[in-house]
Amino acid sequence: MLRQPPPGLDLGSGVRMVELDDASPEDRERLLAELRRGRGHDDLRDWLRLVDAIGELRVLEGVDHKESIGRVTEMLQHTEGAPAVLFDRIPGFEPGWRVLVNAQSERRRLAISLGLPVEIGAWELMERWERMMDETHPLPPTLVESGPICENVLEGDDIDLGRFPTPLWHPEDGGPYLGTGDAVLTRDPDTGWVNMGTYRVQVHDRAATGLYISPGKHGRIHRDKYFQRGEPMPAVVLVGMDPLLFVASALEMAPGLSELEWVGGVRGRPVECIRGRHTGLPIPARAEIALEGFLRPDRRRSEGPFGEWTGYYASGARDEPVFEVRAVYHRDHPIILGVPPEKPPYEAHRFRQYLRSANLRRELRLAGVPDVTAAWCHGVGGCRLFNVVAIEQRYPGHARQAGHVAAQCRTGAYLGRITVVVDSDVDVSDLDEVIWAICTRADPERSIDVISRAWSGPLDPAIPPEEKGFNSRLIIDATRPFEWRDRFPHAIGPSPEEKRRTRERWGWILG
Repeated sequence: MLRQPPPGLDLGSGVRMVELDDASPEDRERLLAELRRGRGHDDLRDWLRLVDAIGELRVLEGVDHKESIGRVTEMLQHTEGAPAVLFDRIPGFEPGWRVLVNAQSERRRLAISLGLPVEIGAWELMERWERMMDETHPLPPTLVESGPICENVLEGDDIDLGRFPTPLWHPEDGGPYLGTGDAVLTRDPDTGWVNMGTYRVQVHDRAATGLYISPGKHGRIHRDKYFQRGEPMPAVVLVGMDPLLFVASALEMAPGLSELEWVGGVRGRPVECIRGRHTGLPIPARAEIALEGFLRPDRRRSEGPFGEWTGYYASGARDEPVFEVRAVYHRDHPIILGVPPEKPPYEAHRFRQYLRSANLRRELRLAGVPDVTAAWCHGVGGCRLFNVVAIEQRYPGHARQAGHVAAQCRTGAYLGRITVVVDSDVDVSDLDEVIWAICTRADPERSIDVISRAWSGPLDPAIPPEEKGFNSRLIIDATRPFEWRDRFPHAIGPSPEEKRRTRERWGWILG
């Protein structure tokens, strides 16, 4: 069935919406029943079938890659409830070479990625994620001889990255960025630990890209070790993959923990991987697209500018090491996973707000801070710049302890800005309530601390170019003053838990 745009709209020739497949009503109902209980998936294509079953996937044909895909993606990412969109038959490229955007901006789609019940609530999802982080036992990948990723293996003169329909995501970008929703595999030359992280990848020419990694990131630490030895860094860039692999790649994991092994532990079965021909690195056998090669210390090229997650072209253009692509692996009809940064909150923030918030509370617990009742990394701050922690106050200095630890633990450390500590009667996810707590419980002369020379980086828009690398942190104690908390005026309104119960029972009125 074809669904045409409304009459009178000039979208260019050939733009249309189509169905993903012709699944029968019986098949859809069976899938929905499985998804309500929680169902795993095998790869990106299986994930798309599940998302289509819940009615949250659209397929668009005939949309140009230089202007319209980027504009549509920005619209989707900044619209509550927007579907995932798969672009196909992109003008100038082979039919079936596709781009997926806005994949995990909604909680139901994130639940599918994590194998959780599709209708799970926000706070239950966070509880389940926290348990995953506590209880998952990593499983090393299983090496296999082949897999769908080997359907096409190109080397030497056969490599041409221009065949992929890489969008120009923002009009002022320095070029097309194939790597936005990517996962970059690197190996520590000292320990052999294989890390997977998400870093931006700009296409330079047929067989070369940029690969920018901010200082302090695990992949950058690996890079620096190789470069200090005068050696290129072997790497594999996945630019289309299972969304669970992307979730693992895009979040902070503990040093030494392989995200590939963690995903295997979550699934209860190892990730099947082939061994890269040139680097020996593991490559997930069911990935869509993989670039294998070496990041060279002796070859540099201008990289950027690129619109980043802060909502600015904060790092400009500068010479960066070149990633020389030795082999390209891709499935037939490959799919690029596009997660371009936009002004926050965008897609990555919409799913990270749950997972990074759960990680922040977990890290406070593991650091020994007692009675942390909730944490929230607000999407408007890119899930980094504005974080809120709620506590049940137990002793003098408890709020300051929670604030300082939250600002410097793994989740809060990189490019943070403001950390707010509130009492447990404040809904940390409600920005209005948080600002109300700051305005009514914090007094500037006693409620504010500043940490100087904290971990920042080139993407920080508030730091002058010649000073990038460090920034400061604001800690706001917006709790009732401990010394006279029992005499503080009593607040009106329900507790956060009572608010949630009201919405569960009466939220239907709002629809």
